[in-house]
This record gives sequence, C-alpha cells and structure tokens, in this order.
Amino acid sequence: MKVVVPVKQVANLDDEFELDDDGTGVDPDSVEWELNEWDTFSVEAALQLAEAGDGTEVVVVSVGDEEADEGLLACLAKGADRAVRIWDDGLEGADALAVARVLAAAVERESPDLVLCGVQSSDAVAGATGVALAAHLGLPRVAVVNKLDYDAASSTATVERELEGGLVEVLRVRCPALLTIQTGINEPRYATLRAIKQARDKPLEVVELAALALDGAAVAQAAGARTRALRHHEKGEGAEMIDGSAADVAGRIAEIVKERMSG
Repeated sequence: MKVVVPVKQVANLDDEFELDDDGTGVDPDSVEWELNEWDTFSVEAALQLAEAGDGTEVVVVSVGDEEADEGLLACLAKGADRAVRIWDDGLEGADALAVARVLAAAVERESPDLVLCGVQSSDAVAGATGVALAAHLGLPRVAVVNKLDYDAASSTATVERELEGGLVEVLRVRCPALLTIQTGINEPRYATLRAIKQARDKPLEVVELAALALDGAAVAQAAGARTRALRHHEKGEGAEMIDGSAADVAGRIAEIVKERMSG
C-alpha cells in the first residue's frame, strides 16, 4: 500500500509585518515558515495507517522552493519514507488550482492507494487544493474527514465527517481515493532529536516541471486567480466608551441603536 500526502510550508506573519514596495506581497523579513497545521494531521493519519499495515509506504509531496525542505524534513523525521519537492521559477505565486495541477502530475507518477490532504492551509485558507487535485486525478473524494479506517482486503476506506447540527456522515469509499483531513482526527506526534538527524538520510527528491511532462503554460492554464494587491485593513474610528450607572449605559446604548437604525 502507498499513501501520498501533499503538504505545504506556510507563511506565519510577525505581529509587525511590512508589505513589499509594490504592494503584492509581504516583506520576506516579516515571515517565518512552518508546516501547515492541517497537514500535520494528514501526515499523522498516513503514519498510523502505515503502522497498522505491513509494507505501507508514506510519501510526502510539496510544491515550493527551498523553504519547503524544512517542512518535508519534519515529515520524514516523524516517519514518512520519502519526500518529493516540485519547483520551477514559473511556479512563483501559483494559486491553489495551479498547485493542484502540479501535484496531480506528481501523484500520478506515484500511483498511490490513498491521497491524504489537509482541509486547508493556514495562510491562504482557500480549501481548494485537495478538491481540485481529486478532480484532476479523477478520484473519488471525501472532504473534512475526522475518522478514517482502511480495509486492505477490500481496498476500501470507511470515513466519518461531521455535518451541520452535529450529524455524522459515514461513507465507504473504494480506493484509490482522496480524502481531506480535518484537524482533531488524531494527535500529531513529535519527532525525536535522533529522528530529526536521521531524516536528512532519507530520500528527498527535487523535481522540475519538465520531469512531470508539464510546462509553465499548462500550469498557467490551470490557474484560477492571481493576487492583485495586499493592504492593511482600514481602521475605523474606534470604540465609544460609555460611563455611568447601569441605567445610564443602557439608555445610551438604546440611543445609539436608534441612531444607527434611523441613519
């Protein structure tokens, strides 16, 4: 059995961050990089499947420059077997749909039994990559999974997902399939110091678009959006502090409500 887990190294902004001069990005000095929180749960889900079955291989895949290596090494330290990083200068600024197209080519090359994605990333919060990846691959998919059981004998996955009102939907999916994993499905493990050192001896392959039979035009065609500008949220006039007795405060609130409703 083989499980592929797409992961992302996400931007974590400092409290005091600055935008680029052209207003389309953030000053790199204001950014720290870390493995996406949702992806830590999908990696853990894959590792638990590997521990439950003999011969299961866990492969982590990321689209990114050298900054992504740290996140991949963290996954290898936790127990993943191999890592693949895809990068080309033409991927700079690629949106979720373009990234999904690139990941699809990498996943096709691996021919996994399961693809486990995080529901979303903490920086873009689009929640689109996993769903778009399933569409490119033509795989059945279930989103926002919070429980997973795999039956190797029948090559099926039984999953649960929470619906509105506290309802739980139970689905059985024939594999290969793609699942997007919700936070809280498990408790992600921490890597030991020894495992962190040994991770650098595990395979980490760097692949260009050409090796996946892709070019910049194919990626651009798959894209759905581009960043036009970033800006700080405009600040309002601030809060109005109301002093006095409870009756005075209640009276003033009533006046404000009437003014807003009439104006």
